[in-house]
Amino acid sequence: MSLPAHTVHVAVQTPAHSAVGDLLSYTCEQPLEPGTLVRVPLGRRELLGVVWDAPAQPPAVPEGVELRAICAVLEGIAPLPAAWRRLVAFAAYYYQRSVGEIAVTALPPQLRDMTAEQLARRLRPTKAAAKRAAKAAKAEQAQPAPGAAPASALAPAPAAADIPPIVLSAEQADVFTQIAAHPGPFLLYGSTGSGKTEVYLRTTQAALDADPGAQVLVMVPEINLTPQLEQRFLARFAPQYGAACVVSMHSGMTNPQRLKSWLAAHTGTARIVLGTRMSVFASLPGLSLIVVDEEHDASYKQQEGARYSARDLAIWRGRDTGAKVILGSATPSLESWHASRPPNADEPQGGRYLRLHMPSRIGAAALPRVRLVDMGQQPRKAVFSPPLIDAITERVQRGEQSLVLLNRRGFAPVLFCADCGWKSDCPHCSAHQVFHKADRTLRCHHCGYTQRVPMACPGCGNPDILPLGKGTEQLEEELARLLRNVQRPDREPARVARIDADTTRAKGALEEQLAQVHAGDIDVLVGTQMVAKGHDFRRITLVAAVQPDSALFSSDYRAPERLFSLLMQAAGRAGRDAHYVAAQGSHPEMWIQTHDPSHPVYTALRSHDYPAFAARQLRERRDAGMPPFAFQAIVRADARSQEAAQAFLAAAAQAARQAGLPHVDDVFLYPPIPMSVQRVANVERAQMLIESAQRPALLRFLWAWQAHLHWIRAQPEHRALVRWLVDVDPLAI
Repeated sequence: MSLPAHTVHVAVQTPAHSAVGDLLSYTCEQPLEPGTLVRVPLGRRELLGVVWDAPAQPPAVPEGVELRAICAVLEGIAPLPAAWRRLVAFAAYYYQRSVGEIAVTALPPQLRDMTAEQLARRLRPTKAAAKRAAKAAKAEQAQPAPGAAPASALAPAPAAADIPPIVLSAEQADVFTQIAAHPGPFLLYGSTGSGKTEVYLRTTQAALDADPGAQVLVMVPEINLTPQLEQRFLARFAPQYGAACVVSMHSGMTNPQRLKSWLAAHTGTARIVLGTRMSVFASLPGLSLIVVDEEHDASYKQQEGARYSARDLAIWRGRDTGAKVILGSATPSLESWHASRPPNADEPQGGRYLRLHMPSRIGAAALPRVRLVDMGQQPRKAVFSPPLIDAITERVQRGEQSLVLLNRRGFAPVLFCADCGWKSDCPHCSAHQVFHKADRTLRCHHCGYTQRVPMACPGCGNPDILPLGKGTEQLEEELARLLRNVQRPDREPARVARIDADTTRAKGALEEQLAQVHAGDIDVLVGTQMVAKGHDFRRITLVAAVQPDSALFSSDYRAPERLFSLLMQAAGRAGRDAHYVAAQGSHPEMWIQTHDPSHPVYTALRSHDYPAFAARQLRERRDAGMPPFAFQAIVRADARSQEAAQAFLAAAAQAARQAGLPHVDDVFLYPPIPMSVQRVANVERAQMLIESAQRPALLRFLWAWQAHLHWIRAQPEHRALVRWLVDVDPLAI
């Protein structure tokens, strides 16, 4: 039997750590362009793959073995562009994963499971859709005036002159001019409420005006920030380009929605893509601008599968394609701050980003005054200090809103028996089960194990088991009690509400709660970090942080940076509307209840002095040889026992030294240790830190080490190992 004349390499998602080749060879009857989507056989399964290239010479095949043929070509989709394949290849190398894993997981889940016939039906317009389009076109002709109806893809587009322009502040105008005049990348360091979003809108408009095929990618760290951003971009661009010009991409969408958005981006129908970290892999053939809002946020780092940083990939993608990149934040990451320089610097001071500064709030709004409350001087066991309750009461009585921040959901982190010392430990993890009073359950926030609260102590039968610590549920209950006699200006009782992951599980719940806050129906909002960033609350004039000190009790060297960022972002929710604050005769405030008011984090926060805080942190990191002055990776092992996990890591380190791997002398391998939460879902976890002063040396060493890790994993003595992974540039150790 003669083989088809053509051979191609295909990127396929092979089983993790199977040591199966990265690109697999298949035969096809016709030459296929790189980037073509195909379905190929692998074992007994049929999988989605991406044609990567065609070898110059047919691969050497053992005698008696035949290459398998491609099952089908997904002809309805244009090949993925070369720039997209370069991005995938770079991500695979840098983050130590296979090309197939990165490529296939970057595609919509529904596309992975579709046959060629199903895709053809999906792409074929239905009769019903044709009727709807005809009806919409007819309605368009009947429109009495442009803009009279809500913007849609078929609505008439008013001229740009019909849309009243927003006048930029002097700082915004200067930043916009700098972005237009330089290639970037840019670090837009703007205080909360300084108008960074308007700069994003203006630069987007400039990019779309400059090129009829241009596309813009705007990234946000969390799903809950996409609806309000989508509304702003639609309001600005739908009248000119139609509602179909803006699409969203995030994991909260259904599979059909994600496929629709991906196709719109891939075909160029969507001019603007708004998304979370996954959107960095969107196929955008006309990409000319990338915006990474809240670039400091840890959510941009993937924590499952390929541990990529979407922010760092955005920078690489911009450099590779020539697209401008804007990183925006009121509290930039120390890595980005260190990599930036002011526009007037003659030489980059270790930095390749152009740093643009917008220190003032829009409308001359004042930054919140920071008040530190020494809890050592307050009544013992008080959740809220009396001065803070008085300040919140005044706000309620004036019709203003307050935000109370505690980054811990549930009622209490643990239940405790004072008689025998029993604690509500998770039976499957080395962590406590959190007490949720609303449904009387104990939940593990690591593995999800849930059980009812026991009627008495399981250890000794004591009926008086007590909650230890505070969670958002408890704060909500305590505030409702303390404010029960406080009235709003309309003489209605004060209304306290909570927004966290527990109250927003249902579809549309978050949007409904945020709408209540914006409408003024909520007086005091209790929440976790999900409400502390990105939201534009116009009536909030007071923000309070409860128990922020707990974030500093950590071995993680990034803890001060994370706390400063969280508190600065939370403070930025107060006093954003200068006209409202002036009309109220109020002044925005940030209250911090702490047992260490002289801590450098709080000192810098009090003066809103991020540069001073960053300078101090960078000095400490330079002295300690920590990132960004060194480069790190972690190898993690999960096994049935802690001994097995550490034995695998120790064997891997020994193999690296004995094999004389490239740059082994340029890296330092620390001894294996248990992870901070060493058991999750009955699996023991250990880690080993690898550090180097040179990034290229670290990456080359890791890449050469992969084959040895696969070989060690296959040895009989490491049968108890469940999995292992490499995390480059880890955010937590």
